[in-house]
Amino acid sequence: MTDPTGMKIIDVLLVEDDDGDVLMTREAFEHYKIRNTLHVVRDGEQAVQFLRREGQYSDAPRPDLILLDLNLPRFDGRQVLADVKADATLRSIPVVVLTTSEAEEDILRSYELHANAYVTKPVDFDRFIEVIRKIDEFFVTVVKLPR
Repeated sequence: MTDPTGMKIIDVLLVEDDDGDVLMTREAFEHYKIRNTLHVVRDGEQAVQFLRREGQYSDAPRPDLILLDLNLPRFDGRQVLADVKADATLRSIPVVVLTTSEAEEDILRSYELHANAYVTKPVDFDRFIEVIRKIDEFFVTVVKLPR
């Protein structure tokens, strides 16, 4: 889909349990006038339900991009990533792990589970929104996403 200016619009699923990080992501979208649709779920179980269009998410769109925190209640991000990449209908969706962890084992494990990128969340607000802008710019402007 494109907006009136011809810019591509994608559906982004943010899987994040921290209210502050959700707010900063929304603010980044507003600040940079990112027209993509941001859908938010708060834990790994909701993420899987959203992706499989189950329960309250039966009419959820298929996201074009997933921003995934690792440290989530219920299913953690690693489990969500493993489920997505093991499912033939979902595995083509790019997954960007967006987390506070800088642990080498988390980075390695995420790539072993076929994450498309691993980004450590900056704690500084201005830097955080710049990172969100760069992720958006890369996946909307540079990368060709499957439909």
